[in-house]
Formats: sequence, structure tokens, C-alpha cells
Amino acid sequence: MTVSQLIDALEMKLLTKGTDISREIKGGCVCDLLSLVMANGTEGMAWITVQSHLNVVAVASLHDFACVIVCDGCEVDADTVAKAEEEGITVLSSALSGYEIAGRMYEKGVK
Repeated sequence: MTVSQLIDALEMKLLTKGTDISREIKGGCVCDLLSLVMANGTEGMAWITVQSHLNVVAVASLHDFACVIVCDGCEVDADTVAKAEEEGITVLSSALSGYEIAGRMYEKGVK
């Protein structure tokens, strides 16, 4: 599944402009503890979190994640979006819970 397909399938909002939404999602992670994501992240991962500050972009860049999904309707400030665009990290938002997003992604073949 690509990021673009995920956006369409789960009706997510694309917050970043100019990032590569054709990237393949190679796995997923639901976690709000940045150190755990840093320790276990892998390239191409979709990271689901309620965290929305600049450090999220740094962690996503470290492992070249396919995207970051900010769930539960949490807001993402303009500085974080700008930094994500600068780093080429796609940031999505959703009103769905992390649990529901992960389940739907798994049903669609993201393991």
C-alpha cells in the first residue's frame, strides 16, 4: 500500500505539501514514546502517534519513515508541518484512534 492509497482508504488529511505520497508503506508502528520508536523504527514505516511536535519529524527522518499519522484528531502546529516539508516527511492527520488506523492498515495488507 502506498501513502496515497492509505490517504484515500482511510480518508486522512494530508498536512504536508510536496512530499512523496507514492512511497510504499513497509510496516507500521503505534507508539507515543519517541525513544521506543527511535530504537525500533525501520525505513518505510508508517508511524501512528498523538505526538505532533518537532521531535516527531526528527525521529521520522532518522529512519526515513514513509509517513507520520497523527491520530485522535490531534492538531499539528505550522512549525512542525513546515519542518516535515523541509525534511520530506509526509504528515497525515485522522480523527480515528491509533488502534482503528492500525487495524485497518493491517486488514489492507500492511504488516
